[in-house]
Amino acid sequence: MKVLLLKDAKEDDGGQDPYIRELGLYGLEATLIPVLSFEFLSLPSFSEKLSHPEGYGGLIFTSPRAVEAVELCLEKDNKTEGEVWEKSLKEKWNAKSVYVVGNATASLVSKLGLDTEGEKCGNAENLAEYICSREPSALPLLFPCGTLKREVLPKMLKDKGIPMESITVYQTIPHPAMQVNLNSYYSTQGVPASITFFSPSGVTYSLKHIQELSGDSMHQIKFAAIGPTTARALAAQGLPVSCTADSPTPRALATGVRRALQPPGCC
Repeated sequence: MKVLLLKDAKEDDGGQDPYIRELGLYGLEATLIPVLSFEFLSLPSFSEKLSHPEGYGGLIFTSPRAVEAVELCLEKDNKTEGEVWEKSLKEKWNAKSVYVVGNATASLVSKLGLDTEGEKCGNAENLAEYICSREPSALPLLFPCGTLKREVLPKMLKDKGIPMESITVYQTIPHPAMQVNLNSYYSTQGVPASITFFSPSGVTYSLKHIQELSGDSMHQIKFAAIGPTTARALAAQGLPVSCTADSPTPRALATGVRRALQPPGCC
């Protein structure tokens, strides 16, 4: 069976996207099509804030893109400044809490030399609860985020009296090749048995085109979501969600999609 994953390709150590590999183990032929692109914003201001860790109680990362913004700040510095950054990040920031959502984001943060916590929380709501359970700092947590960030985490921290300073470091836009790639997929592969969305933004930017391409076959597709927030975005569009991954991991998604595609009554 053919399944479509609306995400960027991310090769692991084996040179293959782990979602493609896991789905393949269940006999599913998966194709990746990126539907989102990103533009980075306010990097000079963000770089300035990162260079003064003494003014913050820690960092919050809820997306890989926010970590990429840190990497871009480091890349623009010359070698001498980079050595200062290295010391600042590894020593001064590691003396504070660095909260993250998800293993993928945690892995990127770890490559910066930072120790992470909270990655097993699964989503921003659970991370907020985790942060609230810790001993709060009098200094604000620095939260690099995107233009489409949800307000749940900031609101929960504010309600608990935990100071936080947000800075918008990227904006989400439709991938420039999305429509061309979707057209090509449908013309050569036909209507997929299942489509997985990886973010509410992906739903917003790609769903209308998928509906046009699928036509009367739209009801045959098993729609999957990488997590509950994305599942709610699909449901808000009136689509039945056949699978929500138990966790945002390749194995959890592959297990859920395989179950959704099994014939009724099949164990």
